[in-house]
Amino acid sequence: MDKHYVRGKMQSAQTGLMRRLGRQRFDPDQFEIVTLPLTIPGLDPAFSGYRLVQVSDIHLGNWITAERWQGIVELVNAQKPDAIALTGDFVSYVLDGVLDDLASGLSRLQARDAILAVMGNHDHWMDVGRVRQVLAASGVVELPNSVCTLRRGTAVLHIAGVDCITVKADDLSAVLSALPADGPAILLAHEPDFADASAATGRFALQLSGHSHGGQVVLPRVGPLRGPLFKRYPNGRYQVGQMVQYTNRGVGTNAIRLRYRCKPEITVITLFAADG
Repeated sequence: MDKHYVRGKMQSAQTGLMRRLGRQRFDPDQFEIVTLPLTIPGLDPAFSGYRLVQVSDIHLGNWITAERWQGIVELVNAQKPDAIALTGDFVSYVLDGVLDDLASGLSRLQARDAILAVMGNHDHWMDVGRVRQVLAASGVVELPNSVCTLRRGTAVLHIAGVDCITVKADDLSAVLSALPADGPAILLAHEPDFADASAATGRFALQLSGHSHGGQVVLPRVGPLRGPLFKRYPNGRYQVGQMVQYTNRGVGTNAIRLRYRCKPEITVITLFAADG
């Protein structure tokens, strides 16, 4: 049997299932809003109190249905973010029937300054060009080994992004070349264990990542399950040299639609200046 026919039938079946699941009601109590206050060295007092909301690993089309995605967007907007950081894996294994729903939610996100993103491994494995088109059309600024500078008068805050490490699309040297010498910097990187490399540069105060889903399963006295690219920093806050690494548990699931002691997460990071 033709493999393209089989793949088409599988995608059609998955899309039909997704649409049926999409009628499930959104329950905000299934999601945890995690607050993370952080003092950022060198942050100008003009940015003190800055609210950066992180969402990761949506995996739209699996447990995250169109309705749940719209509910997540409402939860994010309710946090009144100055900026939003999306740290990859917007999709999983299906694009047809998913990208329109992704665009609908992304276009409704509201932030004072910017909605910023990096790609995850699933985005690359599917069709990163199509995912990028959806993000761009929805007003999301992708940071593929590049930097966005936020301003408050003469004060600056740099948010950089490194492309997916799993598919070897990352280029930290390009990020550092684009990063101005003055002003604190935050790095978005899908894979959390990249923190070892980014912290070693001494240039970033904070790295925000996803990818691990927090392990999806957190066992008593054992902790979160770990994978090849989240062995060291699978869940929550870590101190890596002079840099804080934060690994968001994500809002979605991938192949296994199961979480145990590992609630889906939206993170509200509030930045504070050391002297104000």
